[in-house]
Amino acid sequence: MSDSELETPATPAPDEAEDRLDEDDRLRPDFVRRVLERVQAGDADGARELVDPLHPADIADLFEIVDRDERQALAAAIADLLDAEVFSEMNDWVREELIDALEPHEIADIAGQLETDDAVAIIEDMEEDDQRAVLRALDPDDRAAIEEALTFPEESAGRLMQRDLIAVPEHWNVGQVIDYLRSGEGLATDFWEVFVVDPQHHPVGTVQLSWILRTARHIAMADLMQREQTLIPVDMDQEEVALRFQKYALISAAVVDQAGRLVGMITVDDVVHIIQEEAGEDVLLLSGAGEGDINEPIRDSYRARVRWLIANLGTALVASFIIALFGAAIEEMVALAVLMPIVASIGGNAGTQTMAVAVRALAMNQLTRSNTWRTIGREIRLALLNGATIAVLIGFGAGLVFSNPALGAVIAAAMLINIAIAGLAGVAVPVLLERLKQDPAVASSVFVTMITDSMGFLAFLGLAVASGLAG
Repeated sequence: MSDSELETPATPAPDEAEDRLDEDDRLRPDFVRRVLERVQAGDADGARELVDPLHPADIADLFEIVDRDERQALAAAIADLLDAEVFSEMNDWVREELIDALEPHEIADIAGQLETDDAVAIIEDMEEDDQRAVLRALDPDDRAAIEEALTFPEESAGRLMQRDLIAVPEHWNVGQVIDYLRSGEGLATDFWEVFVVDPQHHPVGTVQLSWILRTARHIAMADLMQREQTLIPVDMDQEEVALRFQKYALISAAVVDQAGRLVGMITVDDVVHIIQEEAGEDVLLLSGAGEGDINEPIRDSYRARVRWLIANLGTALVASFIIALFGAAIEEMVALAVLMPIVASIGGNAGTQTMAVAVRALAMNQLTRSNTWRTIGREIRLALLNGATIAVLIGFGAGLVFSNPALGAVIAAAMLINIAIAGLAGVAVPVLLERLKQDPAVASSVFVTMITDSMGFLAFLGLAVASGLAG
């Protein structure tokens, strides 16, 4: 082996790295500005010199940071640095924008260098004609793997899995496996375990690489392997896949088709992205903000958000109708109008707290049919405790400020009732939506807000009238 082959890539000096990245490993604004100045001046070599030391993930961040109008010029200036790894790290919206400017054969070159799941992520959102053109430009093996992946449902294990894995027959011994791994051509290069299969290619066990390295050559794989393993059906939703990885602390897992044959594997690095995406997605859906990506086109963000604002407008009319029923009472006693926003605000916050807990529990499979009623009872008890605390504070305060103990008692009772209802609605609405096969994160907030506002106003104004304070 030559000396040049033994050399390791030079690492940048600490001061050079600090010149590009801040203490949180984010690109510094002055570094981004220098890169763009070189690009705008037509100094492509200077721009490449600045960007070249960056990690692919940092190059992807650079494209996400700059304005949309500057991305194409930046891509042209550092085209030779835009390899497959950079595209795999890139935000979906930014990547799609850059991909649209490439020729099919260029996209095919990028896809051919990626794992199947990353290649599918690039190709799946393309127009049908462009997709066919890219597939035609791929090598036959890559094309077959990607075409098969595209037949699976979106966000399923089939889209997520990698085809490159190591599978060996159960009658082999450790020595044969080691020789196979050393001499086999075209084998997977990144893996943590070896799958053991029967003659029908059904997975019957798994062996960690560390076990193989520490075991004598003559030991049979059938004696070494762990027979119990977590198998992932090819059509399983990616969120459920992530939950299994989390529950069983998996590093990788075999993916099987409907016949139980081994067709791929999923690794923990893919699942980390899924966990992050699903967690962020639920938070955004709770707020009705759509995908909530700052790189998403304004038109798409508008469509995603405005429909829930319109829905919220409709539900707000219910609360307004209840207020209108007590218009005379409010005119007679202005203090009611002053205190009404407090009832709505506290009830809404209490409902949001419970709803967030319930949606998370449903997403994590912690809230199931077997413990629904216990969970509802727990949240109601918690709501009553919170309600009693807030009721004492607001009742005492309102009675003191308005010099009216009866008014303090009314708002205290209304607050207790509203927070209790908020606790019930916060868990019942997500559970009901989940039972109806709807995503509980999508519409829960609209319905919970309507319930807490309407019931809060009804309880407060109704008690005020019933007690003779007004009306």
